[in-house]
Amino acid sequence: MTAPPSASPAYRRMSVEDRRTQLLAAALTLFAHHAPEDVSLDDVAEAAGVSRPLVYRYFPGGKQQLYETALRSAADELERCFAEPESGPPTERIAAMLDRYLVFVDEHDAGFSALLRGGSVAETSRTTSIVDEVRRAAAEALLVHLGGDRPGPRLRMLVRTWIAAVEAASLIWLDEGKQPTAAELRDWLIDQLIASLAAASARDEPTAAALRALLALELSQDGTEEGPGRVGLLARAILPAARRAAGPV
Repeated sequence: MTAPPSASPAYRRMSVEDRRTQLLAAALTLFAHHAPEDVSLDDVAEAAGVSRPLVYRYFPGGKQQLYETALRSAADELERCFAEPESGPPTERIAAMLDRYLVFVDEHDAGFSALLRGGSVAETSRTTSIVDEVRRAAAEALLVHLGGDRPGPRLRMLVRTWIAAVEAASLIWLDEGKQPTAAELRDWLIDQLIASLAAASARDEPTAAALRALLALELSQDGTEEGPGRVGLLARAILPAARRAAGPV
């Protein structure tokens, strides 16, 4: 592949930390938009405006070390997407998390696809561990906002299954030219989560407790509804269809 034109100036002396940061930034940009196997050290060197031997000096493990370091940096950025204050309606908090996540997916499209599809020549137990760590962080953050103090195994499984669905939907979204809009995808994913919670709550008390807590937090502090809200709108859409499907009692 041919590296994009470098915005970096000609080679100049930098501190060790500044140079390493510069090389990592160049690598992150390349890995964000190309599969790992399509990026060479020559590409990174050209993007950073330095020589290939200099890249090796800072990353003696070659491309694999550079990729794992770049992946760790991207994972840290992705985990920050899940940091959301525990205030306001839970669905609005989760929407904010999803908005940041989808911005990340949008800005790292090819790299994100290569990462989640697997099979890359750069994939190792270490890279897999980094990705799994992000998934666990997302699950723990989501459980906090769902209001379940003691989430049971079924609720944990539901959350992790939903996260897998979010990843799959993100890949399909990229394949479909990022259609529908990110906002529409976000709302659809939240509807899926609420519907899954409602279905699971019929058979699992910890999930039912989490759903009751979520519904309580969707109300204003004085206990009155601020409006139909996301949960209310979904209920209005589902209940009539469910009554029609059930037929006369």
